Amino acid sequence: MVMFMLSVLLIAGCGIAVVPALRRPARVNVAVAGRQTKIALELPAELQHLPEPPVLAASPIQILDRTEIFRLLTQLSLGVPQLGEPLPEHDRIVAAALTTIGSAATQGKYAPRRPNLLPQLMRVVSDEDSSRRELVALIARDPSLVGSLLKMANSAYYRVTPRAVESIERAVVMLGSDGLRSLIATALVQPIFEVSMAGAFPRFPQVVWEHALLSAHAAIPHAALVERVDQFAAELLCLVTGLAEIVLFRAAMEHYANSSRRNQPAPIVMATLLASQSATFAWHIGANWELSELMLAALEEQMVASDPTTPLGRSLRFGRSAGALAVLRTNKVIDDATARLSLPDGGMSPAHLKCMWRRLLDKPEESKATGRMVARR
Repeated sequence: MVMFMLSVLLIAGCGIAVVPALRRPARVNVAVAGRQTKIALELPAELQHLPEPPVLAASPIQILDRTEIFRLLTQLSLGVPQLGEPLPEHDRIVAAALTTIGSAATQGKYAPRRPNLLPQLMRVVSDEDSSRRELVALIARDPSLVGSLLKMANSAYYRVTPRAVESIERAVVMLGSDGLRSLIATALVQPIFEVSMAGAFPRFPQVVWEHALLSAHAAIPHAALVERVDQFAAELLCLVTGLAEIVLFRAAMEHYANSSRRNQPAPIVMATLLASQSATFAWHIGANWELSELMLAALEEQMVASDPTTPLGRSLRFGRSAGALAVLRTNKVIDDATARLSLPDGGMSPAHLKCMWRRLLDKPEESKATGRMVARR
């Protein structure tokens, strides 16, 4: 009897109580004369009929990993609520498409030519010793670049006076170095983002362009503050990666139109092609454009899931993820809390990260407007 009372006191003193114990008698093993004896302990009557605990609704806030982020982005760009499950015949379709378009980045039909002024502009914009006069003279050599410069300077985002900006010199002063970098990079690759809005997946060009721009805006501060590398190079790599998606999309759609009797390819097929081949196409474009070895190494690192080891590779990976979250947020696919919790810090301080995120969300209309203009061309 003494052993029994000591066991009961020990159990009560340790606070061992669980919810199932409130529903049924507890059973305690007690050693009596060398034998294990099970004794039922009845709870007081008032504790035997407690209500069931409430079932709490799952929180809408999520922390998305990189795979989930880009899955949602692909669904948005293809305009579908779900990509669907892969079927056995999808592997055959993907393999056939890759056989046809595997070298599309090196073929004249698909491969975008390097903008003529790209090497000189990269040197002048990245060189702090270059004079404003040299930059103005270089821009003046390309009429389309002049038009883009004046249009951007007169946009609501940059223009601060009632008088229109009509000279290259004034536009250069108004835009500043950051504005000029964005202008030059986007003006150089924008004409290549020419995909018809008709037919299957009409939102694809707009969403990809928006993602490319916002990725570039995110990669710039990461390259400057964390990696201490060329900001313009990081920005250009983001745009080239988006460009590769457009090139692959065009090639795949043309292949599908010529070889399939269906009205449009299954979303899961397009998603598989984009996920597996976009980085490779981006590398081929970079090689054709004779980008630096450092830039090509950064593009090559995007072909694998492991973390990049080069500074530009890390800035590109960070920019792409942050840009994707910004696109999902501005298109109301995810809420702000989910976007912020899923945002990779990438080595940036909380203050810099907050500033960067605010800048990404401040530019959605500019990015969308440019995307619509590009897609209609």
